[in-house]
Amino acid sequence: MTSHFFIHLAGGVSLIDRCLQYFLSGLLFASLLISFPGTIYGTDSAPLAADLVTDGQPIDVAGTQYQDLFRELQEQYHFTKSQLQLLFADLHIDRKILQLMDRQGEVKPYYQYRSLFITPMVIAIGKQHLALYQLLFDRIEAKFKVDREVIVAIWAIETRFGANQGGFNLFQTLNTLYSAYPRRSPFYRNELINFLILCRDNDLDPLSIKGSYAGAFGQAQFMPSSFNKYAVAFDGDKHPDLIHSLPDIFASIANYLSSFGWIIDAPLYAELGRELRSEILVQTYNEGRKGRIDWRQLTSLQNVTLTPPPKDGQFSIIGLELAPQEGGGMRFVAGYPNMQAINEYNHSSKYAMAVAEMAEAFKN
Repeated sequence: MTSHFFIHLAGGVSLIDRCLQYFLSGLLFASLLISFPGTIYGTDSAPLAADLVTDGQPIDVAGTQYQDLFRELQEQYHFTKSQLQLLFADLHIDRKILQLMDRQGEVKPYYQYRSLFITPMVIAIGKQHLALYQLLFDRIEAKFKVDREVIVAIWAIETRFGANQGGFNLFQTLNTLYSAYPRRSPFYRNELINFLILCRDNDLDPLSIKGSYAGAFGQAQFMPSSFNKYAVAFDGDKHPDLIHSLPDIFASIANYLSSFGWIIDAPLYAELGRELRSEILVQTYNEGRKGRIDWRQLTSLQNVTLTPPPKDGQFSIIGLELAPQEGGGMRFVAGYPNMQAINEYNHSSKYAMAVAEMAEAFKN
């Protein structure tokens, strides 16, 4: 699908083709793109979701769970009974989806996680795309005020520049997770409704779209609710197309980041050293992506000099594992508001840091 993106750049085809072949043959990016990092469902006292079902098990659409859903779809969103009967006629559990969800969680230390995404070949392809679509990015930066390098870094990490958008039937995925993944069933109920709405509004066949095992789709890997909130049409068509249209894809990533306060040309992160020098800083770090500290307090407690955040913003604190050859231990960085915006795109601090460092490499 994406090979035609590369043929217009004189002198760069052989490099990009070799890089893409390498990616497709050996690098399993999709298994690392965790939409919901953190807690893994299942403990010693609670079975895993995949253990509660069999593969191909029919989904009970006649039960209360689905009848309540159908009632809402008809009464609030004006789907007809015949439409729903046709769509939900033959649904089965895809147990592989549940197995992947049960195992999710970014367990790799950052030095290993980073090396899977930030490579000389990825940087080469990213720079080629930045040159190829320079005029398009000029327009996007002018409208959304989001740095182009970050847009391309997210595109690269999410789907290998669009080459791997996921191979799971999205309608089947959302129904499997709604019906058989109890921990997040309400979330996927909402995503299923949003998916049906976006398909109706954008003339898409809900039974033909493919995506990730976690329910994201397209080259930007938006969840359906994110599509309905942040996707924009930027190619002259009235419908956003995040599967095929690069103008829509890039502009929608920019719109997402802009919605969370992105400031163009502002810093992303600053080094804090290998240890935190105050319990207050440790507490902020332990609060994860929601932790915040005033920049004046951070500079005082850590005894560092930092460029103040724009608009008197606050810092988050991110900890990253160092490789044994680097001495092991941790590397701590201060996350500026732009880094926090990336963390809204994906809640993993490792993801946000990989995006930041990849964008930095594109600029160099």
